[in-house]
Amino acid sequence: MAGITRFSPKQRLAMTWWCRRQYAGLDAVICDGAVRSGKTLSMGMGFFLWAMACFRGEQFALCGKTITSLRRNVLREIVPRMQDLGFSCEEKRSENLLILRRGRRENRFYLYGGRDEGSAALIQGVTLAGALFDEAALMPRSFVEQACARCSVSNSKLWFNCNPEGPQHWFYREWIQKAQERCALYLHFTMDDNPSLSRRVRARYERAYSGTFYRRFVLGEWTAAQGLIYDFFEPQTYCRAVPVGPWERVRVSVDYGTVNPTSFGLWALHSGVWYRVKEYYFDSRREGRQKTDAEYVHDLLAFTEGETVEKVIVDPSAASFIEGVKRAGFSVMRANNNVADGIRVTANLLKEGKIVICEGCVNTLREMALYCWESGGEGRDVPKKENDHAMDEMRYFAMSLGRSLAGEFAACCVKR
Repeated sequence: MAGITRFSPKQRLAMTWWCRRQYAGLDAVICDGAVRSGKTLSMGMGFFLWAMACFRGEQFALCGKTITSLRRNVLREIVPRMQDLGFSCEEKRSENLLILRRGRRENRFYLYGGRDEGSAALIQGVTLAGALFDEAALMPRSFVEQACARCSVSNSKLWFNCNPEGPQHWFYREWIQKAQERCALYLHFTMDDNPSLSRRVRARYERAYSGTFYRRFVLGEWTAAQGLIYDFFEPQTYCRAVPVGPWERVRVSVDYGTVNPTSFGLWALHSGVWYRVKEYYFDSRREGRQKTDAEYVHDLLAFTEGETVEKVIVDPSAASFIEGVKRAGFSVMRANNNVADGIRVTANLLKEGKIVICEGCVNTLREMALYCWESGGEGRDVPKKENDHAMDEMRYFAMSLGRSLAGEFAACCVKR
């Protein structure tokens, strides 16, 4: 196969289990484990080869958290390889449809995004011969179960891949722990199962994670998030003095509160690194009074005086404050408020030295030492809602950087 020199035994099994006699009675395959372990590629190739070998004129579902991530994680990697094998691949983006042909055989693959509970309605009513779930653990249970229920064609099969979450996650409890009961082949991947992964790249991923995320994404364990969120962070190692200007670019991140504290962070780009050079922190409970939107906008103007601010990244729920910021002449970006992905991206950028907290940001450093995971839960990672205001706006900033810095890690967090 073009571009691939060899597959590991586990990758080959993920691709070919459906045509091996000992697995003939199985209805599903589940591939979980470490990031960059080769499970998405090998399982995706197997799914398309199985569909084209066993069916003609049928419909299939390709499911991801979003259609954008599905195109990036699955189609971009696998469609060229299918073409190398002699398949004709036609994508109709307006219909979220991929058509595969070879000779007189043709099948249709529809793309679905399982973003939230309402996504289940998108797949109702369709009849499927099979479904692939890329990052099944990131999708709501209602969506996955609805898609499974649509696979009513004779000999249909289900294909799941994911990276680990918490041990109370519904997918771990209902599918991985019950794989035999559900007639599913369970394959656990590690980075050793990807022969194309160089030692250098593997070492980079190992450096990028710590604590819970290391155990999940490097070791491939379903483990609970507990303790400090930024457990690796030590001020003597990661803090630096404010860099001497001129700075190349300036952004401000904002977590807006009325009863809760309001936090601003001013970030300056210098020699490829974004520094949190100063902060604003107003706690209305501690101060004994609340501020209005107009007062906060006035404080923002004073906070940024003398700086050319390219963007102010604001908590998207602060609608009235956002309007006030816009009227004051700032360009506003509504923050990406995906908490889990944002924490992972922030942690990775801090560890890589791409974002730095300067020594004078005392409230940020205080929250870093206190910001921790909520215990319990139903498999979702949830930070405690305390000591989190500078943490939230720092996360907003990290996610605002886009593909230039955060994109590599964000893609890893989503695709994993």
